[in-house]
Amino acid sequence: MNRHPSALFLTEHLRSKIGSARKLCVAFSGGLDSTVLLAGLAQLRDNQIPDLRLRALHVHHGLSPFADGWAIHCHDFCQLRNIGLSVIKVQVNARDGGIEAAARAARYQAFSTQLEEGEVLLTAQHLNDQCETFLLALKRGSGPAGLSAMSANSMGLGYRLMRPLLDLSRDQLEEYADQHQLTWIEDDSNCDARFDRNFLRLDILPSLYARWPHFAQSTARSASLCAEQESLLDELLSESLTALTDERGSLSVEGMGSFSAARRSALLRRWLAGREAKMPSREQLQRIWDEVALSREDAQAQLQLGSFVVRRYRQRLYLLPQYSSLKDQVISWDPADKLLLPDALGVLSVSAIRDAGDESCVIRQPRAGETITVRFHASGMIEKVGRDRARQAKKLWSELGVPPWQRDRIPLVYYNEQLIAAPGWFITRQALAENNEGQWRLLWSGCSIK
Repeated sequence: MNRHPSALFLTEHLRSKIGSARKLCVAFSGGLDSTVLLAGLAQLRDNQIPDLRLRALHVHHGLSPFADGWAIHCHDFCQLRNIGLSVIKVQVNARDGGIEAAARAARYQAFSTQLEEGEVLLTAQHLNDQCETFLLALKRGSGPAGLSAMSANSMGLGYRLMRPLLDLSRDQLEEYADQHQLTWIEDDSNCDARFDRNFLRLDILPSLYARWPHFAQSTARSASLCAEQESLLDELLSESLTALTDERGSLSVEGMGSFSAARRSALLRRWLAGREAKMPSREQLQRIWDEVALSREDAQAQLQLGSFVVRRYRQRLYLLPQYSSLKDQVISWDPADKLLLPDALGVLSVSAIRDAGDESCVIRQPRAGETITVRFHASGMIEKVGRDRARQAKKLWSELGVPPWQRDRIPLVYYNEQLIAAPGWFITRQALAENNEGQWRLLWSGCSIK
């Protein structure tokens, strides 16, 4: 490893790391690391790759009184090098896992909304950052996935993320910045040892580096070995996970029953990771199995994981968002207009009947004195067309195979207090036309519940 990274060394290093990528966007805080990264990429563009498209994003967290000045510094730095810069202001909720985690989440969410199609996000974490990440994962009691630390090339939130400086130490970046007379921001919060990462950086790691100069390289090697083990497990378990998962993404409880606890946990983790859920602790994994997967069929057990919920229905596990309750909503509707349903549930409309052979969701038009409302909850007895007798709402939904969490999210059309139809699912006997009454077809579009 080159101790003194010249301009040529850094640009060649960056060139090898970015490969064929030509649309690059740098997460630019204005600190040392991202300053070196952006300056090196600008040199690469100007001297070697003229078709390289380069721009920067600066996230304004509003947490420091100096934040406005930092944005100005970043603007001036980019303007001098002919690099486009966007400054994005975000709100940080410190209750969301602490201020460090909340700021990071807000930052990456901002990146995901700002990146252009085909653009690669580059961040400037380096070798010492990797060491800190490894030790923080060790402190949390993480397994191989957590100890893999940061990947040099990954996908996140739908975009490609590269960290081309992970092989270089902070000392090397400082050498480069000094040689090229770069100026950068020193974030005042970096001196606050109340934050775990700063505590390691300020109070612990200097002693470790002094005794073991290659400690950062050793931890990076351990992280790489953990990543290799995880990759191998992914490969070995991929076939089983595919066989256990259906087209809706639900996981077979029965199929998991014969596996060892270790294999079951590994499969559950990969199932959750594939759906971008927060990784559970060992205790949470055990609770998913004991309290949800093995619960009684009528228990409707669930376990919250971040913004998701794990639930079971008919011997399958589902990972679902936390739905807002629509049970008490009553919406008046004039079918002359389309109805935009709440909570992104699509659109209700009616259309003329053009094909006499297609009777799907054909209902009579309202009679004099009948008003139309849309609701999301039915109780009591329902006289479904096609059945010889009425059934309780709960039993009818069960017969139709509708999971409990979807039953209060299906729009139900009422004439006065009489249930007429659940579009796409059934119509009631009261929806049938009599004596040449006018009819129309009820349509529910833009929703994937069924």
